[in-house]
Amino acid sequence: MSNPLLHFSGLPQFDQVKPEHVSPAIGQLLEEGRALVAKLVADAQAPTWDNFARPLEDFEEKLSRAWSQVSHMNSVVNTPELREAYNANLPLLTAFYADLSQNEALYAKFKAIRVGNDFDGLNPAQKKIIENELRDFRLGGAELPEAEKARFKAIQEELSTLSARFEENLLDTTNDFALYVEQASELAGIPEDALQAAREAAEADGRTGWKFTLHFPSYMPVLQYADNRALREKLYYAYATRASEFGKPEWDNTALITRLLKLRAEAASLLGFDNYAELSLATKMAQTPGEVEDFLRTLAVRAKPFAEKDMQELRSYAAKLGLSDMQAWDVAYVSEKLREDRYAFSDQEVKQYFPEAQVLQGLFRVTETIFGVQVRRSQAPVWHADVTFYEIVDRSGQLIGQFYLDLYARNGKRGGAWMDEAITRRRKSHGIETPVAFLTCNFSAPVGDKPALFTHDEVITMFHEFGHGLHHLLTRVEDYGVSGIKGVEWDAVELPSQFMENFCWEWEVLRHMTSHVDTAVHLPRELFDKMVAAKNFQAGMQTVRQIEFSLFDILLHSAFDPNGDKSPLDLLEAVRDEVAVVRPPKWNRFPNNFSHIFAGGYAAGYYSYKWAEVLSADAYSLFEENGVLCEETGHRFWSEILAQGGSRPALESFVAFRGRQPTIDALLRHNGMTDAVGAH
Repeated sequence: MSNPLLHFSGLPQFDQVKPEHVSPAIGQLLEEGRALVAKLVADAQAPTWDNFARPLEDFEEKLSRAWSQVSHMNSVVNTPELREAYNANLPLLTAFYADLSQNEALYAKFKAIRVGNDFDGLNPAQKKIIENELRDFRLGGAELPEAEKARFKAIQEELSTLSARFEENLLDTTNDFALYVEQASELAGIPEDALQAAREAAEADGRTGWKFTLHFPSYMPVLQYADNRALREKLYYAYATRASEFGKPEWDNTALITRLLKLRAEAASLLGFDNYAELSLATKMAQTPGEVEDFLRTLAVRAKPFAEKDMQELRSYAAKLGLSDMQAWDVAYVSEKLREDRYAFSDQEVKQYFPEAQVLQGLFRVTETIFGVQVRRSQAPVWHADVTFYEIVDRSGQLIGQFYLDLYARNGKRGGAWMDEAITRRRKSHGIETPVAFLTCNFSAPVGDKPALFTHDEVITMFHEFGHGLHHLLTRVEDYGVSGIKGVEWDAVELPSQFMENFCWEWEVLRHMTSHVDTAVHLPRELFDKMVAAKNFQAGMQTVRQIEFSLFDILLHSAFDPNGDKSPLDLLEAVRDEVAVVRPPKWNRFPNNFSHIFAGGYAAGYYSYKWAEVLSADAYSLFEENGVLCEETGHRFWSEILAQGGSRPALESFVAFRGRQPTIDALLRHNGMTDAVGAH
């Protein structure tokens, strides 16, 4: 038991996990798993929840807990040694799960439980787990002939390897880029805190001047504020061509994309689906690719007039700045200038009011007020010095859940923000296992002697990820397979996260969670009112951008032929013809870094962000009616949505909370897209 990855009582021992622990731990667990499966298959007694389903769950939880530590560290403290260990074990795990999902004897036992006399005596969560298992056996190829089973399994293994390589290529390209600037005159307009971070980065490399990278906290201030157009173009080009044919051949994702699409199409075909999108939607709220396309196109029709108006305003303003030929690398810069002009404030000005400690205090205050819990700092072994640890307790002090917070961008950490499961809530022989979550962001770290300062967008991101965290941590389900976010339809999983974002626009919330970094004064009401006035600034453009990505994704997996003579880029251009108002240059290689669909879980599911936004805006409208910090409404949201986990269909949970079916009205209202185009 000296291997820390095989330690299952209490919190993970992140301070002790090393790359050399990975293979022995995973090897031992897979051996245990195969022995358990053999024993369960050989057992002659009639299968029940207790003698069959529960032992499988016990094992699945152990394997999942060990691997979640490995994959998490691979994402946040990536090293060549850890990557090698991760990549050596990923195919073994994929093969194990593929074998499991194709095991006809296990499938038969689940079917026997479903039709047996004991099924009616199971609780709703256990019934849902059995139903999900039967579906997943079908989707895993359990009903295929032997030869096709082998092919299906080989496809699953290759897909997981290719997805991991896609993410690695993107990480390596991002980490590899550095632009050193020696002349201060080239950096006019860039905020002082971004310059100081760039200076410290150059010093760390033993260089003079300033170092800029493609990590978002370094990249974005240049695009948004640098007066030097050539500098903006240089960084934009590097960012937009990551992992493409314009860089190192070994990091080019182009061929991987084609291969991934071919394999997904083949897997779907083996299972009897017309395309991969149909297979993907088998576990989601949306029923068909056509339904998703209709949803996106309906929204596009509503949003595009607003987007076109946004773009026209931007072009007119760019011309005033002498940028009559506004390019993609000018858009963020001109937008920031226009917003400052129109609303008389900048992102940079607002950022000074959001030091890290105040933001966390404000986030926790909202959580404590509407759910009647307490969030407090705690201690645990961590994987990096920047990581902090917290616990959530109820009013009697009873532990509900715990979470790690890893907020800053750094080399060896993949970009973006996400929540993941470390430990899932379930009842065990010794009592309830409390859930633990990973909350990861890529914000600017503290610079000099000042605390980390967050833009309002970053504050929204923090609330978003915390919403995912609450979904995992506040579940009341006691059965592993549908506890927390497990078993929740993918297009509903963004509901709690997008719901939490709404609080970032409430005065009652912001006035308590702001403190100017130099003067300690709260955010002035006048500045807040300007932020609210600017809230839907370019909402049309942002909406059609999300629709562009979503439509590209669903069409790529339903109507695109990877064996044909058109490329994914051709499809993307056709989608842009239909919905886009911003056209990037021909050399932009967006698909090559679209890791959500090629390395994450969003293939034929990127529309989920917009789909769930309809649900979250509509859910939040009940808080708007009853008082945004109303504890009674908060408890209802907790008990009907968060507490339920995946134990019932998401739509049932929504209707139980809201008292009716969802409508699109609240989303359009929140985005300022209900009045006539032309009104401000």
